[in-house]
Amino acid sequence: MLLLTSTDYDAIRLSVKVALTATLLSLPFGFAFAYVMTFLKFRGKTLLEVLVNLPLTLPPVVIGYLLLISLGKHGWLGPLLESLGVRLIFTWKAAVVASAVVGFPLLVRSIRLGMESIDRQLIHASRTLGARWLDTLFTVVLPLSRHGIVAGSSLMFARSLGEFGATIIVAGNIPGVTQTIPLAIYEYAAAPAGESAAVSLCVVAVVLSVLVLLVHEAIGRKLARRD
Repeated sequence: MLLLTSTDYDAIRLSVKVALTATLLSLPFGFAFAYVMTFLKFRGKTLLEVLVNLPLTLPPVVIGYLLLISLGKHGWLGPLLESLGVRLIFTWKAAVVASAVVGFPLLVRSIRLGMESIDRQLIHASRTLGARWLDTLFTVVLPLSRHGIVAGSSLMFARSLGEFGATIIVAGNIPGVTQTIPLAIYEYAAAPAGESAAVSLCVVAVVLSVLVLLVHEAIGRKLARRD
């Protein structure tokens, strides 16, 4: 039997909210980056690729600290955000930013794999027949990249659900405000009598991850049947 409190339900809802928001906000940027890295040639492409993939190799705590000193009150983006009336640090929005940064390389890689599998002759034929670049993008590139988009979105959503290191640095661990499932488990694990509650949240995390994988497989099979 799961032993969940109202604070635990808040953590579950917030985790899903953060993961979904981070995925939806990152999707258009991930698609754009994947397109640039797949179809365009320019100086500095290797450097851009390194920067995009850097969060895969950096410890999440490092990413969180870099975000903290960048978005904080005295950071290089802090004054600009403050002038716009935007407050990120130690809010759920900071958790979204942290999850988006950490999961972005997975999203880009998956979409890029989908784009690289497209027959270039189809794109060339579209342009030869008089289609504009935007028409080719939405009628050829986007539909043929949908497997990569689905895979990347699923991976990023799942990664965002499990994000811990960057989130705790930039958003903190405030119950009901910024506390996600991993942060709640960490807090319970550090408490003398928190084992049962930690196990309950672990079960919830496993169930959510399985659901994400099942949805991913279902969508993948449906797209395969259409193809």
